[in-house]
Amino acid sequence: MPIRVPDNLPALTELFAEQVDVMAQQQAVSQDIRPLRLLLLNLMPKKRDTEIQFARLFGNTPLQVEMILMTTASYTPRNTEPGYLRRFYRQLDDVRDQFFDALIVTGAPIETLPFEDVSYWPELIEIMEWSRTHCFRRLGICWGAQALLSHFFAVPKFEMPEKLFGVYQHRLQNVSGRLMHGFTDSFPMPISRYTETRATDVVAAGLDVLAEGDGCGVGMVRDPRSGDLFVLNHLEYDAGTLANEYHRDRAEGLNTALPVGYFPDDDPSHPPVNFWRPFAFLLISNWINDLYQATPFDLSQLGDLAAGD
Repeated sequence: MPIRVPDNLPALTELFAEQVDVMAQQQAVSQDIRPLRLLLLNLMPKKRDTEIQFARLFGNTPLQVEMILMTTASYTPRNTEPGYLRRFYRQLDDVRDQFFDALIVTGAPIETLPFEDVSYWPELIEIMEWSRTHCFRRLGICWGAQALLSHFFAVPKFEMPEKLFGVYQHRLQNVSGRLMHGFTDSFPMPISRYTETRATDVVAAGLDVLAEGDGCGVGMVRDPRSGDLFVLNHLEYDAGTLANEYHRDRAEGLNTALPVGYFPDDDPSHPPVNFWRPFAFLLISNWINDLYQATPFDLSQLGDLAAGD
């Protein structure tokens, strides 16, 4: 089934060019199918790039998926025009009475700040609390994963001496359940962050470490009770995402090290190859399948289910 996105979303042009199966709103409502409703809280500065990255992954499934874009009300992004946000994005007040199969919280370039110093942290706490009764599951990416882990499980993040930057191999640590079906024993994930989440804190919180790597630590965590997933890295990244970051930093005079295991022959003049995308498709396909088999058909039951916990 195609992914359902807002009509006239500019990302559609690139999605069509990639032959991602996309369905317009008007066509979708004519089908007698309940799509999986995925609420994407997009905190990344380049919102259009992130929309494409996640729509590409969500569209690789036989199920109909509706991607609803969300932003914060308490902070206005500087890199996206307000008119674009008003047209394509919703805020908490717009969806407060609605129900979703999952809330996805993306990364954000603020990870060295203490959570309480983030300008929209009080609003994000409200969104996370609201999700208890209005979203069946949660998926966090990078800083978004750290925020969810901190709020729900008091799992801290720690600043590292140097930026962790590159594509690192991760070992499977837990293959139970559907999430890691089809994964090889070792697989790559792009990383770009200054902080880490430690395995000892994850295990102490009763969570499962799904993937971990030498030199890069914990990469993927799951709550065995709720099914919430926390991906500390960026499988959704395009081939050139880390290259753009590296060349931007160098142009600004920052002493950013060459990303590990990324450029062919470690030569930044060579275009990088996206060799992690098959695992991105596999993870999200498994995640959507697992979500589909567990989520209630009538999402309005979520409040009752949460009250019974």
